[in-house]
Amino acid sequence: MLKFICLGSGSSGNSYFLFSENYGILIDAGIGIRAFKKHFHTYGLSLSQIKAVLVTHDHADHVKAVGSLSGELGLPVYATALVHDGIRRNYCVAPKLKEENVRVIEKGATFSLGGFDITSFGVPHDSTDNVGYSVQCGDVNFCLITDAGHVTEEFGPFISKANYLVLEANHDEDMLMMGPYPAYLKGRIRGGYGHLSNKSAGQLLADHCTERLRHVWLCHISEENNHPELARKTVDACLAAAGVVVGKDVELEVLKRRIPSQIYDLKSVD
Repeated sequence: MLKFICLGSGSSGNSYFLFSENYGILIDAGIGIRAFKKHFHTYGLSLSQIKAVLVTHDHADHVKAVGSLSGELGLPVYATALVHDGIRRNYCVAPKLKEENVRVIEKGATFSLGGFDITSFGVPHDSTDNVGYSVQCGDVNFCLITDAGHVTEEFGPFISKANYLVLEANHDEDMLMMGPYPAYLKGRIRGGYGHLSNKSAGQLLADHCTERLRHVWLCHISEENNHPELARKTVDACLAAAGVVVGKDVELEVLKRRIPSQIYDLKSVD
């Protein structure tokens, strides 16, 4: 049985753990090492279950603990060459990755780890590089897209084959524009290399949702420019307009910023 837990989602730290009985993959390591240890203990998990780390991009809220975690557990860290360069330059990452733990991946190329077939794909963001991940384990497909400045054609096929999807819904456009952020930061967030809005996430889902998609988690919710229920309702409305009924055709949840989710069983889809 494939399982999934979100350990943190938002500008305070992002990390997602996908694991089977024999192998576990951590996607991003943006929470503190002590928080990792606390959360794993609380949920009856062991850090030894983590066998590899995948990194989406080099911003601190996604990589802050990657050096500590990799060094302490001897974990290989998979990312594009540009992301690895960014990690090396990021002053928030201390200690740095040991060279023997660095693994370089290519966008669009599929590689296999412990029964997981993993494909990365480009995601536009103002980092040195950024990727989403599509992970196939047996009959189950899991996909993660976060920190996306705008929707690209590349997203569609990966969403269409997903059974389980983590998708950014960072901000409500009106809340952002009426909120306290300075103009330059508002421009950065709503620009083509910032973050995905609730409406953009909802329309993306409406355009590519299939009968195979069972569960969607909205991630990276802004604390100042969004609200969990607003994000859920906006995406729900977009899906409803496309004839997709939340709670019947697909489950829709919002991940908390600092509190881990439950552990979900990702069952195969008949």
